[in-house]
Amino acid sequence: MDLTVVWAVIIAFAVAMYVVMDGFDLGIGILFPRVPVGPDRDQAMNSIAPVWDGNETWLVLGGGGLLAAFPLAYAIILPALYAPLIAMLLGLVFRGVAFEFRWRDPGHRKFWDASFCLGSLVATFAQGITLGALLQGIEVQGRAYAGGWWDWLTPFSLLTGASLVVAYALLGATWLIWKTEGELNALARRYAQWLLPAFLLMVGAVSLATPWLEGQYYQRWFMWPGVLFTGIMPMAFGGIALICWEGIRRGRDWLPFATALGLFALTLVGLGISIWPYVIPGQVTIWQAAAPHSSQLFMLVGAAVLVPLILAYTAWSYWVFRGKVGEHGYH
Repeated sequence: MDLTVVWAVIIAFAVAMYVVMDGFDLGIGILFPRVPVGPDRDQAMNSIAPVWDGNETWLVLGGGGLLAAFPLAYAIILPALYAPLIAMLLGLVFRGVAFEFRWRDPGHRKFWDASFCLGSLVATFAQGITLGALLQGIEVQGRAYAGGWWDWLTPFSLLTGASLVVAYALLGATWLIWKTEGELNALARRYAQWLLPAFLLMVGAVSLATPWLEGQYYQRWFMWPGVLFTGIMPMAFGGIALICWEGIRRGRDWLPFATALGLFALTLVGLGISIWPYVIPGQVTIWQAAAPHSSQLFMLVGAAVLVPLILAYTAWSYWVFRGKVGEHGYH
């Protein structure tokens, strides 16, 4: 068994779970100014209250796993992306504080609502910039980052940042369709009808720009055997997007969210196809960045216990709060 590949899969799984599970509540924060003040905002907040902080467990697992299993990659990526990563963490902290204080300090609820939106927007945009900066490449010399402080700031990274804002907003809108009722449900459907086409346009723009960033990307998608995926992926993406559109317009409430997750899954598969087996595209492979075999084996024992445990309590919490949410919470 190649433990390096196992750990690459574990970290990729943790990152994917974070994107999927924290994306919709960040999306609700992004949409928050467009939700009417009063019961509708309370309903939106109550829909994520039982699960939002547990979703960030996957971010901790992904970051901690990267440090432990691929220390060289961690040592290179952090100096290259200090600014967006710090902005992301500050946004998440600010958002978490605002989430709690809007209930405990009703006299300043407007401020906390604005803070909740701002924290969600900053965290999401910073995550997208981080992804774009990683995709466009990090300058490495020897075993260290050799670029400058502002290398992460490019038109492509700004495009990926804006794309993730739209993507999370779509997830947030489809979550509200699934979990709410009445006027808020209808409002979320209207927003999703705008956000789905915007999401498709942004994904198309990023997909067209990515192959020209690195020769490896072009070869993977436009030369044999990668060209097979070039044909299959857009058709699968378009088919799921069509189902999502029909679900938003008149389908069952769970269908838009489920298909939006399917669209996210396809984008993550495409990302994996593009960069594998590099952890830093074009520079450092997973085997070059890996910790010693004994360290990976030791950590795998802990992961074998923790990952199923996290999955179990996450599934339990979503099962307990599986119904619709009203003005006074889940029912």
